[in-house]
Amino acid sequence: MDIKVPVNKYLFLDFDGVLHGTTSSKEDLFSRAYLLEEILKQFPCQIIISSSWRFHYELDYIRGLLPPTLGKLVKSKTGDPVTGRWPRYNEILSYLQNESGHADWRALDDAHLEFPPECPEFIRCDPKRGLTLVEIRSLKEWLMI
Repeated sequence: MDIKVPVNKYLFLDFDGVLHGTTSSKEDLFSRAYLLEEILKQFPCQIIISSSWRFHYELDYIRGLLPPTLGKLVKSKTGDPVTGRWPRYNEILSYLQNESGHADWRALDDAHLEFPPECPEFIRCDPKRGLTLVEIRSLKEWLMI
């Protein structure tokens, strides 16, 4: 079955501290991905990889690491790293400017220092735990709009 994916809703996805805790063992990598997969089965959006994993692995390899539903939703990855204030946020803005001009987006990330304070698009995960139902609720509210 094909999933109808909105073309202007982008989820910028970090891995460490989101899909698994930052102190997770190799066996626990992507242990929280099932939560994201469940919500995106119901309310799909385009996934853009913003994780630093993008510097070490090709996009097809990254897709294969993820649960099938998530892998199919991965459109792309953000570009070169940005230095200075709020680097992840500025990488996302650069991506949007280069790719689509404007999009409705959210970022699932644990790195609060990489986003401006009170950034409405930022959904912050606890780095030790990763993604929980709290963040999934925030994501669902956005996806249902």
